[in-house]
Amino acid sequence: MGSVRERLAHSPVTVSAPCRVDTGGTWDIKALALPLERQTPATVNMALTLRTAVTLRPCKEGRVKIFSRGFSHTEEASADRLPFHSPFGLFFAAVSYFGFHGLEVEIDSQSPVKSALGGSSTALVALLGALGALRKVGRDNRGLSRKELLHLAYHLEDGISGGNCGIQDQAAAVYGGAHLWKWHFGRPADPLTRIPLLDQKGLDALSNHMLVAYSGKSHVAAHTNRQWVNDFLSGKTRSGWIKANGAVHSFARAIQAGDWDRAAFFLREEMALRREITPEALDDVTEKMVTAAESVGCGGRFAGAGAGGSVWALGKGANMDKLRQEWQKLLAPIKDAQILDAGVDAEGVRLENFKTNKAL
Repeated sequence: MGSVRERLAHSPVTVSAPCRVDTGGTWDIKALALPLERQTPATVNMALTLRTAVTLRPCKEGRVKIFSRGFSHTEEASADRLPFHSPFGLFFAAVSYFGFHGLEVEIDSQSPVKSALGGSSTALVALLGALGALRKVGRDNRGLSRKELLHLAYHLEDGISGGNCGIQDQAAAVYGGAHLWKWHFGRPADPLTRIPLLDQKGLDALSNHMLVAYSGKSHVAAHTNRQWVNDFLSGKTRSGWIKANGAVHSFARAIQAGDWDRAAFFLREEMALRREITPEALDDVTEKMVTAAESVGCGGRFAGAGAGGSVWALGKGANMDKLRQEWQKLLAPIKDAQILDAGVDAEGVRLENFKTNKAL
């Protein structure tokens, strides 16, 4: 175990990473992707300008302290007995991997708590980036490449959660931008293919044709994902999943071409299939939000595993203006519900503050 108290007293470390919206989520879970690898399972996600920052500061020798803005409690534990099963257990496990102590972890997210935008995975990526930057100036003198960071974040979260964890949240946080991800976990050295869909000009255009809103209801993904995986494994919903995967590939091609009307069409198509195979993903409010998007010619979809959380929409500019008005009326009476000030973030994980000023 190594104390980093003095290093952090000299210079705190801050690293940030973006959250995301997606279509084709859940295909990034091995239980779905591996048996049907011949179908080229895929997810499209877009990193958002809503970033989560993790700052490391000094703490007492032999102790690790973690707190997150938006949560009422703080956890602190002895470095030799870090609780991996607690609400902050995933982050304690990340610190344990590096063997550090004498540090305080502060998590500060620009997205609402439990909003289905991949917040916990984004925070983990930022934390691992900060810990890697700290290790880089220590005895190891070695940071983490983006590929290594994604590998570590995914396997750490999958292990601590007990399995059936996806990888797309971490992927968006590490790389940013708008990507088509192809999942082929059966290839040991090459488990995924990353395909950037747009350059900076295209990302700016996409930002002008997207809208993201929080429904006011927080969500917990574990139960919902478990139900979807079980239905897939039983064969009950498998054919629907295959059809939805085809819509995701078509959506990616439309985004790549900057054809927002066609992209909205395929987003509606995937959403129609998801209504059949994952009905739990929509509650009364998010169903109204998606329906409102479709009624003005846009496509709308729940983020992540849904069941509350956030909804995002895409379409032509004039249609998006109409939708903004409709969502504002719908969300106005709901506590904490809001249209989020979010565009597409071209950058993934990045070092914000450290005395070495070295990029990750």
